[in-house]
Parts: sequence; C-alpha cells; structure tokens
Amino acid sequence: MSSETRIRQHVRTALVAGALGAALAIPLAAWPTVARADATSELQSVQQQIQEGNQAYEEATARVEELQAQIDENEARVAELEAELPTQQARAEDSLRALYKMQQGTGSLVDLLLSASDFYELLSTIQYLDVIQSSNNDAIEELQASMKELDQTRFSLNSQMEEAEQEQQRAEDALAQANEARAELEAQIAAQAAAEEAQRRAAIEAAQRAAEEAAAQAAAAAEDEQDATFTTESGSQAPIEVPSSPDAGNVDWSSDKAAFVAEWSARIDAYLAGSPLAGQGTTFAEAAWEYGVDPRFSPAISMIESTQGRYCFLPHNAWGWGSSSWDSWEEAIWDHVEGLAIGYGGQLTYAGAKKYCPPNADYWYAGVLANMERI
Repeated sequence: MSSETRIRQHVRTALVAGALGAALAIPLAAWPTVARADATSELQSVQQQIQEGNQAYEEATARVEELQAQIDENEARVAELEAELPTQQARAEDSLRALYKMQQGTGSLVDLLLSASDFYELLSTIQYLDVIQSSNNDAIEELQASMKELDQTRFSLNSQMEEAEQEQQRAEDALAQANEARAELEAQIAAQAAAEEAQRRAAIEAAQRAAEEAAAQAAAAAEDEQDATFTTESGSQAPIEVPSSPDAGNVDWSSDKAAFVAEWSARIDAYLAGSPLAGQGTTFAEAAWEYGVDPRFSPAISMIESTQGRYCFLPHNAWGWGSSSWDSWEEAIWDHVEGLAIGYGGQLTYAGAKKYCPPNADYWYAGVLANMERI
C-alpha cells in the first residue's frame, strides 16, 4: 500500500471516528431501544468533511505528481546540457587556439598564405574560423544561460516540494491520530454491540421459532414446504431466515482502495448473479469504500426488500428506501450507501433494524444478517 493511500484511508477514518466517537460516547444505558442515538446531524457534517477532505487530498496528490514530473523533466534537461557543455567548450577552445596562433605567430599566416590558392580563399578561411569561434561562444553562452535558468527552476521546484513534504508530514501526524481514533471507535462499537447482544439473540431466536412453526405447519398440512415470511419496509414479503451468528463481524479496512474494491466487487457480483442488480459489485464496493460502510450491508438489504431488485416498489428502489426512485442502479446504489452511512453508522445493528423496519425488526435483522453471511 502506498503512503498516499494509507494517509487517505486513515484521514478518512479519522473524520468518521471523530464524529461517531462523539455520538457513541453517550453512556450505553442512554441509548434508545428504537434506534441508535440520533447522530444524523453529526454524520451529515462528517459526510461533508469526508467529501471536502477527499477533494482536497486529490488536489494535493495531483499537485505533488505535477511537481515531481516537472522536477524529473528539469533534471533530465540539466543532464542533457551538462553533457553538451564540455563538447561545446572543447570546440570553442580549439577554434580559439587556431585563431590565436594565426593572430600571434607568422607561421600560421604563412601556412594559410601558402595553402590558399588566392587572396579570396585566404579571406574566406579566416572568416570561417571567426564564424566558428563566434558560433561556439554563442553556444556556450546559450548553454550557460539555460543552465542558470534550470538551476533557478530547480530551486523553485525544490522549495515547492519541501512544502509538499511538510504537508505529507502533517498527514503522517494525522495518521497516528486516526489510528487512535479508529481503535477508540472500534472499542465503543464493541461495547454497544455487547449491550445489544441480548436483543440480537432474541431476534434470531424469534426467527428460529417462526421457522420451526412454519415447518411444523407444513408437516401437519402434509405439504412439501411452507416458508414463514414477514412484511418488509417496502411492503413485500420476505422469508424468515436464521443466521449462523448473532452479528456480521468486522470488515478489514487495512487494504488500499484497489484491493478492497477488487475483493468485495467479486464477492458481491457472485451474490447478485442472475438478478437485476447483477454486475453492480464494483458500484457497491466503491460506494462502501467512499462512505466507510460495510460493503455487504446494502446488497443484503436489497435481497430482503426486493429480492435483489426483482420486485421494486419504485424504479430502481431495491431497498424500501422511503419514496425515492432513480434513473439508474448506479445512482441508486450510491445514494443508498450514503444514507446507510449517515443514518445507520454504516453497519448492521439491532437498533438500526428497529429504525429501518419497526414493525418486524427481529425478522428484518435476522434476514439481513443471514444474507450478509452469504456474501
């Protein structure tokens, strides 16, 4: 992972951790049963900071790359001139020595007179030597002027790069703070998860009882199969499912964006294969990375609310998401994932289930969790 990627990742983490940490600092006993403490306003502020921070980071990265390219180009030109300068100097020195000998000694003049067929040839030879000397001197002066200009450019670029490196140092300092904030946030989330454990287990047990009752009814009625269902937030019917564990576990955020998107897009595409949402794994993964949301969360909700987009109550609304509709899956996915970051902390919790689907939170929580386990 490059240092720029690590910085970006952890700065983004620090922004999220800062606001979520403030929200989660409320004593656990003060959390309502209907939903996690309403941190919408704080999260909206954090989201704005994330967007602004990403934009500023991208601009800074582009500036660093531009400076490095200019420095490389400048150094390459300096090397070329330094290679040319000795040759030009040698030529100038040779012509200067020839002219000097011709001007100071009689031997050279006599040789020129004897070798020239006439006076005009002699004059042309002397003018030619003078032109060569003048041309070589001009070339040296031009090279020296270019070297001076390039040295000044080098100084300016190095000064700018020094400022960029200072910015990088400040980002590295922020990295240490982000690590601490991340650790604190994870501890607070773990504490909240422990407080919710009884509710989560109760939800799973309720789903288990409902599934057993459905099986018993199917056996009594001599039917091959009868699935228990519940009404989702979108008004559709979803099967009651029993997950294998009471929580979905944590997502590994230690990789860079490219590795994260590559891993989760493949897993999500496999999960959504054959559905209207097929092929949208990269969209889900990129949006999850951008907003710090569990990449399984939105795809799993789509199964509960619309059977992965097969039965949408509004255009491209696969999540029972208010009264929203969109023109494309990409636009819908980005908006839904952003909403999960702002209103639900980006991860599945029992409190969030009671907020998302109040009438059947137990079954909704269990169903989303079971589907997240499949991704």
